[in-house]
Amino acid sequence: MQWLVGGKLMGAGHDHGSAGHQGHSHGAGASTRRLAIALGLTTTFLIAELVGAFVFDSLALLSDAAHMFTDSAALAIALAAVKIGQRPPDDQRTFGYRRFEILAAAFNAILLFAVAGYILIEGIGRFFAPQPVESVGMLIVATLGLLVNLIAMRILAGGKDDSLNIKGAYLEVWADMLGSLGVIGAAIAIYFTGLNWIDPIVAIAIGLWVLPRTWILLRDTTNILLQGVPRGFDLIAIRTAMAEMQGVNGVHDLHLWSVAGDDASLTAHVAIGGVEDAEAVRLAVTVMLKAQFAIHHVTIQTEAVPCTDETPMHR
Repeated sequence: MQWLVGGKLMGAGHDHGSAGHQGHSHGAGASTRRLAIALGLTTTFLIAELVGAFVFDSLALLSDAAHMFTDSAALAIALAAVKIGQRPPDDQRTFGYRRFEILAAAFNAILLFAVAGYILIEGIGRFFAPQPVESVGMLIVATLGLLVNLIAMRILAGGKDDSLNIKGAYLEVWADMLGSLGVIGAAIAIYFTGLNWIDPIVAIAIGLWVLPRTWILLRDTTNILLQGVPRGFDLIAIRTAMAEMQGVNGVHDLHLWSVAGDDASLTAHVAIGGVEDAEAVRLAVTVMLKAQFAIHHVTIQTEAVPCTDETPMHR
């Protein structure tokens, strides 16, 4: 499509694959099943672990229970996010509701930071004032928790590379699995040595181990919320490849972003040499972006004369 604006012949085109929405619907259904099963497992065990933490007076077990609680909350939020994300676009949300999954993943990361901070503070306090711990009870509860976490991790593993929302839930369960292993080790060590300060040491170690992974998740979700260039894409290489296409005299107003982490959208203004080649150039650039960079949601505006209001931000 071309039109005349301010004496310039303009052209714009938009291309995207219809299979993308179908693929997302199928993936969302699989994610829903995974999350629902994992949520049922963790919620069922949560009550038993909380009771065990207070009965046996174990901070390490309480740390594990806290992570199990955040697991349940994270899985519930992730499940709700997937369901909301399946809603089609409307006049108010033209991109649909998939961005809600990223908000859920960011919330899960913040929740993990809060829990880890609490455990670190409480652990330091108990290190200087150790509390008596019933190691046998710790061992039994933590072993059952480990089994639940391993099953939940197995269920979520299939979708963690396709959705940051699922990845966030997977990291929650993964962190809790490490917590269960730490509690098991602490229970065995306390049983044979009687050193109760091992309990807060393990709790602190769990918190420190989880924090870097949580930071990565928060970094990725923040980048998407700020509409940054998706990870794995080189904007300089994309701009160079577009500029080197036959018939292209320049590229500006280039923007690349993601809605939900597993997609990429690109818009750009392309200055061309000949008006009669506008549509052919646009199609060639679109095909190249799909084939070379796997960018399937592309909007290109062709210009016989470059925009005169170009600013450094838009270049």
